[in-house]
Amino acid sequence: MPLPLPSLPTGSCKLHIFQTFVFHNTNFVDTSAWATLEDIVFVGLRKPTWDIQYLYPWVYPSLPAAEWDNLKNLFNIYMHNIILSLAWMKQLVPYNFNPFVFQCAAGCNLYPNGSYTKFYHLAYNSHSFLSFNVDNILWERQQESELAMQVERKFNTFTGFSETAQHLLNVTCVDHMKKFIEYGRASLKRQELPVATVFARTPRPDQLLLICRVTGFYPRPISVAWLQDGQEVPPGPALNTSAILPNADLTYQVRITLAVAPHDGHSYACRVRHRSLGTRSLLIPWGRCHPWGWVRGAGRGPWPHVGGVVGTRGSKGHSQQGQWMQPDGASTCAGGRPEGLGHP
Repeated sequence: MPLPLPSLPTGSCKLHIFQTFVFHNTNFVDTSAWATLEDIVFVGLRKPTWDIQYLYPWVYPSLPAAEWDNLKNLFNIYMHNIILSLAWMKQLVPYNFNPFVFQCAAGCNLYPNGSYTKFYHLAYNSHSFLSFNVDNILWERQQESELAMQVERKFNTFTGFSETAQHLLNVTCVDHMKKFIEYGRASLKRQELPVATVFARTPRPDQLLLICRVTGFYPRPISVAWLQDGQEVPPGPALNTSAILPNADLTYQVRITLAVAPHDGHSYACRVRHRSLGTRSLLIPWGRCHPWGWVRGAGRGPWPHVGGVVGTRGSKGHSQQGQWMQPDGASTCAGGRPEGLGHP
């Protein structure tokens, strides 16, 4: 769903709520909802009762029981009203568009200086459709279509619903976020070390694709780069970086691919920088670099100097995997062994 949810400055925090409504027919609507603190899904919706699911032990104690009861009642009223409002659209939607899907994203962002922003976006069949101007209590269409114009007009007649949404986004969201941050601090500060693997593919005889896959890291922000002879390869057609994708264990993965000519005489290494590594970098060499000073056996934890596993040398399908750590800014592996690291 294309929603304008930009990255936030360091030190900011965000509380976002997501809802999906799938209208299969006039009598059945499938709903789902969840809320995230940063990227942690901490509450969900239990179907079909619409009860709140507390997904971490710290969630329920963060607010008084009476406040959770109040939120549940408000949420049930909201869900009932939004479903009725969206169901009204069925008379405007041509039959061949059924079933149709609405997705909502709402919430607030808190910045280090104490200021905050809030938003409510509505998408229809994966396209931006309607937004709520919280300050002006006004619904504004995000596409120039007859359907969007009619829904905009209809939603602006829901004054009670709009005023409640304004209060929740202007006041309740930030107040509750501060409580969730206080009680969920341990979850927010969790750090998981990245594990990196370097391997290659040969799509054609004159091209070698060097692939660096990094996985298992948390939090999400990470820097992964290919180095050629110790220098970072700048963005260009030869370099391709994937999106940062979630893993099932609440960590993340990313890969960066560099196209080179086989036997081009250069040395290459993948460099990883992440909060969990502190001031050090994870370096995984490829090609002419040899694993001087490497400790056999993969592990996840604080290593005294380096550690990792190296595969056998090869061409297509070859991989080198490991945890190789050096002080940030040290030279990359080139021509035999990494500078700054002595012989074992």
